[in-house]
This record gives sequence, structure tokens and C-alpha cells, in this order.
Amino acid sequence: MANLLQGRYTVDNQEDIVVFLIGMRINKWWAVHKWLPVFLAMPGMITELFSNKEKLGFLSQETYFGLKTTVMIQYWNSAEQLLSYAKQEKHMAAWKAFNQKVGNNKAVAIYHETYQVKKGNYECIYVNMPKYGLGKALSPIPVTKQRHSASSRLASVSSSDK
Repeated sequence: MANLLQGRYTVDNQEDIVVFLIGMRINKWWAVHKWLPVFLAMPGMITELFSNKEKLGFLSQETYFGLKTTVMIQYWNSAEQLLSYAKQEKHMAAWKAFNQKVGNNKAVAIYHETYQVKKGNYECIYVNMPKYGLGKALSPIPVTKQRHSASSRLASVSSSDK
């Protein structure tokens, strides 16, 4: 199976991270000429992110395709690095094209949400899973007796460090 990590795994929550949700919603399926260019703009940016992860501060992502709405959950080292990428050529060209071609047309919508998460304020558990989510963005580690419960994983950074 797809590189399963057997047993229970978590991540060390000793670093601040940024969780970025970005996606699009198709409001009018028949307006393919409006939403398809928006959809097709993303793969080039994703390739760029994965090709320059360390330089850009990009950690990883997961993508979900729904009937009308698509969402990518991205993990970044910092908000500054995420905002810096937003100003780079490939993203700016896609943003400009969206505004010129779609603008206020209601056929397609885009959205994003940004969450800055301080160290010690996130936790995860994976059981018999491949690297996924935070476990793919950060390095998965085996669950120990000290990190057996969600509350203990959240408490793994001492209160004086928070």
C-alpha cells in the first residue's frame, strides 16, 4: 500500500506554521469559458511551489475536489513567506488574468483563508496512514506514552514557551 506508516504517528509541534486554504467554486457549470481558465491556472503554481519548497517556505498541501467547490489546504513556514509568494510573477499573472477575464462575473468564485498557528497550538494523529496533512508537511514521529492523547500532544510545548 502507498507507503503506509504503520502504527500511530503525530508531528512535533515545536514550530509556528501557517495553514492556508485556497479554492474555487463553480457557480455556473455551463460557463466553462469562465471557470476553466481559473482551474487551469493552479497546476503551474503548485508545480512552482513544490519545485522551490525551501526557498519559498512552502511545506506541503492536500487537495479536495467537490461537485462545485475545490479546496487546497496548504502548509507554510510563515505568513511572510506566503505573502511574498503572492507577489511573485506566476501568482500575479494568474490574479491579473482572473480579474480581467472574470472580474465580477458570478460564474466562478475564488476564496482563501489564512491561519497563523503558534507552536504548541496544533496536534494530529495518524494511524496506519501514508504521510498526509501535517504529517506530510512536517516530519511524522511515532506516538509515545507522553503524546498518547490529543491533550498531551497539545501540551507538549511547555506553557512557558507559548
